[in-house]
Amino acid sequence: MLNEIFNECEAKMQSSTEHMQREFKTLRTGKVTTSVLDNVKIDYYGTATPLDQVGSVLATDATTIVINPWEKNLLSDIETAINAANVGVNPNNDGDQIKLFFPPMTVEQRQESVKQMKVMGENAKVSIRNDRRHSNDAIKKLEKEKEITQDESKSAQDNIQKITDKHIAQIDSILKEKEAEILKV
Repeated sequence: MLNEIFNECEAKMQSSTEHMQREFKTLRTGKVTTSVLDNVKIDYYGTATPLDQVGSVLATDATTIVINPWEKNLLSDIETAINAANVGVNPNNDGDQIKLFFPPMTVEQRQESVKQMKVMGENAKVSIRNDRRHSNDAIKKLEKEKEITQDESKSAQDNIQKITDKHIAQIDSILKEKEAEILKV
């Protein structure tokens, strides 16, 4: 019983950490990555399709992304979708491919990225604390139903707190590392 609660709590907290890391990929750091286009969807024959499934998306250097669609008739749709996604640059369509030229990040842009990253980290911590509360409620319910003793309940809640502390520390470590990466000039 308790092991199930511990395992479920651990899995949910790990999932929150992984979700935060996926969100980080949408942030711009010093070097541009194709993940800034992960949220761009193209209307491809009536289906919202990710950009990387309708063409090749490559970061050719630190400031340029080139998109080569597999079907040339999608160029205008891709251009429209990128404009709508507001990725921070205007697409350049040369008739064969679309190029995105990202200017070097200013200090203010880097600081704004760090702010966004910290908000994402705080959201992950809130999610982890909610997971802790749900797990502790399940433990208290078992104690109330006399399925575990008061001592077992206290020990189990302490174990949940240790799991929580481990994941909060992991998030803090990731935030610190990512902040250093973003602010590096």
